[in-house]
Amino acid sequence: MPKLEIELVRSPVGYKYDQKETVKALGLKKLHDKVVKEDSPQIKGMINKIRHLVKVEELEKEEE
Repeated sequence: MPKLEIELVRSPVGYKYDQKETVKALGLKKLHDKVVKEDSPQIKGMINKIRHLVKVEELEKEEE
């Protein structure tokens, strides 16, 4: 499964509570924090909800 690198590029301060909770649920705490998550419909939905706050990159599949 491909992996996604998610970076918090805007502060969730001033946005709705559910958007702040989505940022927390993804494991992002500070600006420019990055997390790597498996690409799944649930993660895509979370990213879509806060797409104005994050930058997403698909990581290349590593050869084993």
